[in-house]
Amino acid sequence: MKRGLRFVLLWLLALATIALFTSLGFWQLRRAVEKQSMLDAAAEVLTSRDVHPLATAADPARVEAYDWAVGSGRFAAHPALLLDNQQRNGRVGVRAYRIFLPDHGGPLLVDLGWLPLPGDRTLPEIARHDGRIELRGLLAPPPSTGISLGRGLMRSREGWLLTRVDMDAIARELGLPAALAPRVLRLDPGMPLGFERDLELLANTLPPDKHRGYALQWFGLALTVLITALILTFRRPRPRHPDLPPTEAER
Repeated sequence: MKRGLRFVLLWLLALATIALFTSLGFWQLRRAVEKQSMLDAAAEVLTSRDVHPLATAADPARVEAYDWAVGSGRFAAHPALLLDNQQRNGRVGVRAYRIFLPDHGGPLLVDLGWLPLPGDRTLPEIARHDGRIELRGLLAPPPSTGISLGRGLMRSREGWLLTRVDMDAIARELGLPAALAPRVLRLDPGMPLGFERDLELLANTLPPDKHRGYALQWFGLALTVLITALILTFRRPRPRHPDLPPTEAER
């Protein structure tokens, strides 16, 4: 009876573990498909470069889409916003943003590029471009926020330090008269304005191939658990020496 109960518990634990590992594997595969679709959509836009107005950034039907946009306007007088913990070529730094006021449409967050941080983490000063200017670049969803903890932004002497790009929080803290567009304008690297940048979409996150690799590992772990459970179930017990006392299971 005790031996049978142990086998039941063994299989319940094994099946639960297999189900968990398998679900994690399928989750990784879904993330790979999502990111590959994102890369394909952006590549198509960058190849065609069909021009849209900057006001397209606020289109609620294209919140997760990509568009090549061009438009004129001016930068708001608000200080720069610096997104923390941004890596580039193995270096740690910040990504600089400013609020842009297009001639047509509501305020828009513009990605000016990446800047390194010194060892003492002194934040760089970001000069504001005065006057009217024409911008062009890729309209894209902002960086993933991950787990939202705390306010997400804090005031510093040089501007605002962000731990995530939260459009509603930014508009509220800066006192903007209108909501920020849900998409960010990533400046064309060919423009002289801004800092180090490219149009790489997955600079600080895993590419599709990594997700596929992790999925394979999770499926491998699930298979290992299954094989281990089968071995423990069908393994023949070694014969006991007649002079040895009976085990607890045999009593």
